[in-house]
This record gives sequence, C-alpha cells and structure tokens, in this order.
Amino acid sequence: MEHSDLMGELEELNLAYLLLAQRLLHADRVSAIFRLKIDEEMADLLLSLSSRQLARLARTNQLLCHFGHEGAERLRQVVDNPRDQGMGGFHASLLMATRSTAALPDGKGR
Repeated sequence: MEHSDLMGELEELNLAYLLLAQRLLHADRVSAIFRLKIDEEMADLLLSLSSRQLARLARTNQLLCHFGHEGAERLRQVVDNPRDQGMGGFHASLLMATRSTAALPDGKGR
C-alpha cells in the first residue's frame, strides 16, 4: 500500500472519530466524556469545531484516537475474558473503563 493511500485512510479514520465524538457529546455529554476519556475542556473544544475545522484536523498525519490503556495487559484481559456470555460484556466494560493509579497525576487514584 502506498504512503498516500495510508494517509487517506488515516484522514478518513480521524474524520469518522471526530464526527462520532461530536455525536456522542451531543447525545449524552457525561457518558461521552467518560467513554472518550476526555475532560470538559476537550469536550467543549470538540463541540465548537466547525466542519471546516474538523476536516483540517482530520488531515493531520497523526492518529487522533488512541487506546485508553497504559499497556497491553488490560486489553488482553478483555480479549481473553473466560467469563460467560451474560456477564462478559459488563466485565469488559469495567476493565476498559478503569485506570491504574499509576496513570493518574498524583499516583493515588481519585
């Protein structure tokens, strides 16, 4: 795959992420902030961006969305979850939503 193809796909992914983030924030701000792992200031900024600004931001050569985990172990726990079907989704949500205390600024948790 050529470099320009990759950059085009990156732009599409970035734009889709930005549009989804705006839709989530419009639908349920509190839930969106939690799911996107952003703060109030970032939520306000995302909501204030025009379509032209979104397109310009999407064209950056960096992926705007990222895994919200410190390492692969948390993601591995979700993927390799041996729990039954009934509670598996709930358990995965809890694992994906939690942060380790080392990742927090004061190192003590909330």
